[in-house]
Amino acid sequence: MGSTVELTLQIVATVLAHGLSWLAVCHALLSKRDPRSALGWTVTALFLPLLGPLLYLLFGISRAESRAEKIMHEIAAHEANYPQIPPPVPLASIPENTLRMARMGQQLTGSPLCGGNRLRILHNGDEAYPAMLEAIANAHRHVWLLTYIFNAGQVASEFCAALRAAHERGVDVRVLVDGVGALYSWRKPWRELASEGISVGVFREPRLFPPNWGINLRNHRKLLVCDGLAFTGGMNIADDNVQSGASHCVQDVHFACSGPIVGQLRRAFLINWGFATGTYPPLPAADDRPAGNSYCRIVMDGPGTDADVLHDLYCGAINSALHHVRIMTPYFLPTHDLTAALRSAAQRGVDVRIVLPGKNNLAPVHWASLRLLPALLQAGVRVWLQPPPFAHTKLLAVDGYYCQFGSANLDARSLRLNFELNTEVFDTALHDALAAHMDDAATRGEEITLSRLAAQSLPARLRNAACWLFSPYL
Repeated sequence: MGSTVELTLQIVATVLAHGLSWLAVCHALLSKRDPRSALGWTVTALFLPLLGPLLYLLFGISRAESRAEKIMHEIAAHEANYPQIPPPVPLASIPENTLRMARMGQQLTGSPLCGGNRLRILHNGDEAYPAMLEAIANAHRHVWLLTYIFNAGQVASEFCAALRAAHERGVDVRVLVDGVGALYSWRKPWRELASEGISVGVFREPRLFPPNWGINLRNHRKLLVCDGLAFTGGMNIADDNVQSGASHCVQDVHFACSGPIVGQLRRAFLINWGFATGTYPPLPAADDRPAGNSYCRIVMDGPGTDADVLHDLYCGAINSALHHVRIMTPYFLPTHDLTAALRSAAQRGVDVRIVLPGKNNLAPVHWASLRLLPALLQAGVRVWLQPPPFAHTKLLAVDGYYCQFGSANLDARSLRLNFELNTEVFDTALHDALAAHMDDAATRGEEITLSRLAAQSLPARLRNAACWLFSPYL
């Protein structure tokens, strides 16, 4: 009798173990986008009964993606309340050399190009902050600020004073900060604004109850809208961005935007505000008059969907390039597809240049990048390290007509885990200015060569490889 019970229990345990294994296999096959990941978890689940499914439950199921899907579903449910403004530019009116990228962007984003815009480059906080503060001081209807980092300091004090003054004269002032970005500063200057009656929201603030401990799914977007003038790019609110008198400076560029594109940026802010606060204010009537000759499109990208919008736009722009590709980014950990696009462009004779920081604020990211560079250099891609201070700038310029800037880095965190906001611009003058900025940085920097990388010591190469192994998590 006892042996029969034991045999029955063994059979039940075996069936249960293999059932769990196959359940994990089915989930991996249906949910993983990378076949190598799906294959790895399939082998683990089948060859390690009980332990394999347990490991998959703990480490294989992306809870960040599940939470992101819920976020994107909620956002999509309210986007219909904010129709696209202005009306789309007819593709027939777009110059032939921009038509392919214009069509691709519209297909990926669902957002139209808008013409009649003017964009002004603002270098570092020395140029950007005074312009932003002046715009806040001149606003009469609304001042909406979205930022990843709002660090305490002199710059934050000036912004708080300007926001407070705008609120006191009856302007609709709203400030939205990211919950993880808020952790960069012990003192939270934006909390003082909330205590004074100014509308302040926090995007996914970490807390114990109700529990939210995740550090992924960050809102990395940067945006300020003051009536008919808007600012966007990669710059946070922090003293480090001011070059004069700072001991640890950060180089960056920001952009002042006027024209119909401000309507898209206004819409972008309200969608972000609505998710973070649960309140979706009405979209103000559009009164943004033409101000220049740039065709522009706002690109909002985030996890939780099957589309990799920014990633595909980068690949599309590089694959369509005939003459030149220039990239500047602080964190360079490209995907396999992006690496292939860069290699292919260089191999067909396109002049591909990448400018990275010579001194990075995240050393493991820099070391991981060095592990990836030989494959690009062998194909003819040229890479420079620009001199300090650390450059936080994110730019793409292609073939004299197309450029892109914004908050997104070329790494897995930006392209898969963060909510990002970039701007596509079709404008030869802006392209040439950004290309000159990148060329100047390269001229002042040092070009990386295969011989230099090969001369690294064995411990250095092993360090680079170890960081590269964990690059999806950096």
